Amino acid sequence: CEHGARKMEDYGRFLALLASALLVGFVSVILSLVWVFHYREGLSWDGSLAEFNWHPVLIITGFVFIQGIAIIVYRLPWTWKCSKLLMKFIHAGLNTIAMILAIVSMVAVFEFHNAKNIPNMYSLHSWIGLTAVIFYSLQLFLGFAVFLLPFAPVHLRVALMPIHVYSGLTIFATVIATALMGITEKLIFALKSPAYSASPPEATLVNCLGLLLVIFGSLILWMASRPHWKRPPAENAKILRPIGATFEDTEVESTMTNSSNADKSDLRSNTEAARKQNIKFDEAGQRSTM
Repeated sequence: CEHGARKMEDYGRFLALLASALLVGFVSVILSLVWVFHYREGLSWDGSLAEFNWHPVLIITGFVFIQGIAIIVYRLPWTWKCSKLLMKFIHAGLNTIAMILAIVSMVAVFEFHNAKNIPNMYSLHSWIGLTAVIFYSLQLFLGFAVFLLPFAPVHLRVALMPIHVYSGLTIFATVIATALMGITEKLIFALKSPAYSASPPEATLVNCLGLLLVIFGSLILWMASRPHWKRPPAENAKILRPIGATFEDTEVESTMTNSSNADKSDLRSNTEAARKQNIKFDEAGQRSTM
């Protein structure tokens, strides 16, 4: 009963963090729209400043919010009974949407700069931003090739999984930092009378937006880094069970007797081997964070 109570408490804590992250992320997207429609020129695709405004909106919506959800999608407890292949497709699909939105946002910036004869790629924001997009594209491609398609051997997945997870979280944190640089740069350039230093309402709104991005990123990284919230390895038992064994045969049963019967001893040996293989497979291909 005590163990069950702790489990329910932990589950409740996860749900609270998830709800907080979703709320903060959603409000961030809304604030980005309020910013461009109330204080800037809205949205359009005509080479004007309104075309540039697609950049912050799509980055916050796709590269921050949707990517953050993609990172923790495996952690949702109610998905643990779903097909692992289905969850892989959802994870990859969300990251693909985020990638498309990020690319469209960059096209908007380049078209606006070219239309207004503004130099491209001169700021630190643009350098790091382009680097993040390139590495995110590579991360997405390798994720498809190694962890989604069934051709990569297990030992390769085992070797690449730590790199895949680390690079995914690093890219996400880098995107948040780059977004903060970008909105600050925009305020400095755009606010002239009154200036940014005078803290006009627009500056206050966008500064609050930046704080929300930091909070959202912190919540996502916390949930993604807690080992006890990972998808249980036992969910993959059906995939690598011994030939001729049932699903129950692949689980280590706590009620097994200490019989000296040779057949039962062999079954326990096979069960332990299957369990270890299942855990290895899970570590190799199931906890991906693109």
